[in-house]
Amino acid sequence: MISRRHLLHLNFLWRYVFLIPLILAVLPESGIVYAGNSIKIGVVNTEKILRESQPALAAHKKIDQEFLPRDAEIKEMAEQARVMQDRLEKKGAAMSDTDRLELERELANLSRTYQRAQRQMREDLTARQNEEYGVILNLIDKAIQQIAEKERYDLILQLQDSVYRSQRIDITDQVIEVLNGRAASQ
Repeated sequence: MISRRHLLHLNFLWRYVFLIPLILAVLPESGIVYAGNSIKIGVVNTEKILRESQPALAAHKKIDQEFLPRDAEIKEMAEQARVMQDRLEKKGAAMSDTDRLELERELANLSRTYQRAQRQMREDLTARQNEEYGVILNLIDKAIQQIAEKERYDLILQLQDSVYRSQRIDITDQVIEVLNGRAASQ
């Protein structure tokens, strides 16, 4: 599930992915000259940062540990349902009608409980991932800001699906280093 903040971020990104190159193409022809005669641009692959940085890996591990007990409970319910289903298939014909109906009712209740627990865990997991994702995005923004100020970038874009970008302007690894350095110092 994509959060509203992420959708707004993507909308903003797409506007400027097309707008900035157009402006940069028009500037030299319009006679407008940048004061330093050059513009320093960097790009960042946020997906790579979310996959490889220490804070992101720690968040994934933390979430996995949080949801491990609930996942085990849900797996146990699935196993109970499988056992009941097997018993119903193997011994259902030999059971009395009331026993078979009672077992079918128990199986239906367990199935509903299983589906409800699974749906609730997915919702909780998505909410928790979005929380952690927001925290990590803030850390990424701060790291990018730090690099931009230190190395005097005029523009840094977050590009996920760029067709081509030169390694010369890709600062993703620098951002990961900054984030990993901050994580190590905490």
